[in-house]
Amino acid sequence: MFSFCADPKSLEGIAWFACYLTSGKHLYFYVSIGTVLLLLAITVPVALAFGFAGAMAARSHFAPLSILGRIYISAVRGVPDIIFFLFVPIALDQAFEWVRHKTKCPDWTEPIRRGADFVVCPQAKLPLSSSPQWVHETYGFFLAVLAFAIVFGAFSANVLYGAMQAIPKAQTETAEAYGMTRRQVFRRIVVPQMWVYALPGLSNLWMILVKATPLLFLLGIEDIVYWAKQLGGSKRSIESEYPHGDWRLAYFLVLLVFYLGMTKLSEGVFGRLYRRLSHGQATMAGEEQRRGRA
Repeated sequence: MFSFCADPKSLEGIAWFACYLTSGKHLYFYVSIGTVLLLLAITVPVALAFGFAGAMAARSHFAPLSILGRIYISAVRGVPDIIFFLFVPIALDQAFEWVRHKTKCPDWTEPIRRGADFVVCPQAKLPLSSSPQWVHETYGFFLAVLAFAIVFGAFSANVLYGAMQAIPKAQTETAEAYGMTRRQVFRRIVVPQMWVYALPGLSNLWMILVKATPLLFLLGIEDIVYWAKQLGGSKRSIESEYPHGDWRLAYFLVLLVFYLGMTKLSEGVFGRLYRRLSHGQATMAGEEQRRGRA
C-alpha cells in the first residue's frame, strides 16, 4: 500500500510492520471482519422473522399449523447446531438445483441420484460454472445466512412463544370483553408487550449467534478465524514476502478482543433497550422505574 513497501526484504521495525499489516492478505482479513458483521446484520432480522412465524404457528388454533410450528421448534433445537450448519446449505443447494433442473431440462432422462452423487444438467447448476467468482461467494454467503436464520429462528421462536404466553390473561380477556377480535388483541395487546418478556432470551441468542460466526469456516467462507490461522502460521519460506514465526497466539488474541468488544457493546445496547421497553410495563423492571420516579 505504501510506496516504500516495494522491497519488503529491505524493511525493518515499524516500516516492516506497516507494510505487513497492509499487505494483500491482511486486507482480506479486514474484509472478513466486515463479512461477519454483515452476516449478523442480515441474519438477525431474518431469524426473527422465522422465529415470529414459528411462534405464531405454534400458538395457532389450527391443529396442523400448530403441530408444524412445534415440530420446527423442537426438531431444530434438538439437533446440534454444527450438524444443521453442514446439512442445511447442502440440502438447500440441492433443492434449488432440483427445481431448476425440472424447469430448464424437462427432457433429461438420466437419474439425478447416482449413488452418493447429485447430478443435474449444466444449465441448472447454482451458480453456473461460467459465473464470476463474486457470484459463487455471494451464493455461498446466501446459503450461510439461511442456515443461521433457520437454526436461530427456531430458538427465537421458542423465546417469542414463551413471551406471548407470559402476557397477563387479564389484559387479553379485558380486551376481548371490550369487543376486540383475536387479531386485534394479538396486534394491539400481545405484540407490543411481548418484547419486554422476550428481550432477555433474545439477548442471550444474540450472544450465541455472535460466538457461532466462526462456524462460517465450515461452510467454505473465509472468515476471520480462517485468516487469523493463515496469517498467524509460521511464514519462513523463501517465497514469503514477510517471513515470521508462529504468531497464531497474537492473531487469536486479536479475535478474543474483537469478540469481547462485541459482547460488551451488545450488553450496553440491550440494557438500554430493556429499560426503554420496561417503561410503564407491569414487570419488576417497570415497577423499579416507577419507584425511582416516586
